[in-house]
Amino acid sequence: MSLKDYLEEKRLLVNEYLKEYFSSKPFPPERLYQAITYSLFAGGKRIRPLLAITSYEACGGKAEDVIPQASALELIHTYSLIHDDLPSMDNDDFRRGKPTNHKVFGEALAILAGDALLTEAFVMFLQSSLFSPTALREALLTVASAAGARGMVGGQAEDILSEGKDPDPRTVHFIHTHKTGALISASVRIGPLLAGSPPEIHDALSLYGDKIGLAFQIIDDILDVTGDEEDLGKKTGTDQERGKMTYPALYGLERSRAAAQELIDEAKLSLGVLGERAKYLEEIADYLSSRTS
Repeated sequence: MSLKDYLEEKRLLVNEYLKEYFSSKPFPPERLYQAITYSLFAGGKRIRPLLAITSYEACGGKAEDVIPQASALELIHTYSLIHDDLPSMDNDDFRRGKPTNHKVFGEALAILAGDALLTEAFVMFLQSSLFSPTALREALLTVASAAGARGMVGGQAEDILSEGKDPDPRTVHFIHTHKTGALISASVRIGPLLAGSPPEIHDALSLYGDKIGLAFQIIDDILDVTGDEEDLGKKTGTDQERGKMTYPALYGLERSRAAAQELIDEAKLSLGVLGERAKYLEEIADYLSSRTS
């Protein structure tokens, strides 16, 4: 199966699960429900769930068994986007080519929709009796740590606090590995945890996740400079306008591209212990490095 067909097949599984989950469990007030589903079904690529599924399959598991846990990652990601777009954060008017959540529902409901998505993610994550309590606990701890103050939220805070300052390597690295990299890495890490894989598999996939997580954000930085607004579905050039600490601001475009590619190459090399089982993970790494949106 080609990577395109593979990703589409897994994306469909995630989308069907999310639609069934929310359509079978509607809740009042209706306006909050609308705000949540507006952003959740706004056309995301489902990168984090896809990584979780592919990692789990590489460890010998079946995609269908890990759909709740993989889909929960998308709830966390969507919450982060809703909050990131707020006027008090990055103040964006468009996301994925559509008005941002607060532009449609107002700031208060946008904040509450994000709050609800984050909380519901942990409810969703536990929707399984297939895994041992220990495996679920370790996987959930990994995700929660990646989403919180020691992960994504910490990176977002540093990103805001560093606006307008001269970029330095240590701060840029911290922001990138936490703001974006942490949740991407956690998406890969839960595969071997839930599958009960041996330490060498877990270590290999952890390294892979760390590398592609950092590369993903570097490529985001590059696309904010060089990308097409229509392809990205949002305004470009905003990092420079806001004085963000980014790889291009620190190293320039050429060195940033080289750094991202080096990380992608290292990520693929880390998968050697998995052999042929790593095929789609390797191809996803290349796919992420060549993305334009």
